[in-house]
Amino acid sequence: MITIAALWMPIVVAGFAVFFVSSILHMVLKYHAADYKKIPNEAEALAGLAKAALPPGYYMFPACESMKEMGTPEGIEKFRRGPVGTLTLLPNAPMAMGKTLGQWFVYCLVVSFFLAYLAGRTLAPGIDYLIVFRFVGTAAFLAYGVGNIVNSIWMGVPWSNTLRAVFDGLVYALVTGGCFGWLWPR
Repeated sequence: MITIAALWMPIVVAGFAVFFVSSILHMVLKYHAADYKKIPNEAEALAGLAKAALPPGYYMFPACESMKEMGTPEGIEKFRRGPVGTLTLLPNAPMAMGKTLGQWFVYCLVVSFFLAYLAGRTLAPGIDYLIVFRFVGTAAFLAYGVGNIVNSIWMGVPWSNTLRAVFDGLVYALVTGGCFGWLWPR
């Protein structure tokens, strides 16, 4: 068993490395530009939303109070007529990239912390690089990649968006596994 204190270096290095690699994937390669589509007649649609004066939150439409209501002829007709979807509204303000990037960095450190906990309880000091890489990389892929699949299943996120996010997760997992394997206590 290895203590978390003995794994502080791989935790921090992996967190920084994933943050850095994610910046390259998003800002340099720009393949995530296809993740969002512009609403046709955006001004009209935004005016309608503004008129509704909805507070920030996550909305589903059409909305039914229960599964029973969803199964009524009226509920079925609302869904058949459409539109059907979900909507996330953020506070009215310019995008706060600093705050979002800060939260992402903290998330990277938290993932690395729990990976260190798991690996430290499972793997011995001095174990081979490839064993650490495979173990930590697999667990990191679950944290960074596989969890995105639920967004297409339940939230209607296009599968192409999810596949890009899963690919990112695979890259982050490889980086994380590499950092832990490299810095594993000998």
